[in-house]
Amino acid sequence: MFISDLDKAYGKAYAIHIMTTISATQARANLYDLIDEVASSGKRVGITKKGETKAVLISVEELESWEETNEILADKKLMRDLKQAEKDIKEGRVYDWEDVKKELGIDV
Repeated sequence: MFISDLDKAYGKAYAIHIMTTISATQARANLYDLIDEVASSGKRVGITKKGETKAVLISVEELESWEETNEILADKKLMRDLKQAEKDIKEGRVYDWEDVKKELGIDV
């Protein structure tokens, strides 16, 4: 086993992104186990060739998260709006959620 059960639990609890690194030979010999471990733990596994990391095995969820993040970062209007929202929060221009619901007649 390349990733210990304790590491899996810690990684899930704290969403840490520590990368285990193994050789391509080890990865080839244990590919199905690596796939299961990456999928269940959320960890990354770097795969080396001649001592240099050449590829990284990540879960589908991790890939989708990166893709969503890239989409957000590529949206210039959304990024401007987020920066403005952060500025508004810092300057105290916020509204209480209960007041907003009451004003809009929302009963959530």
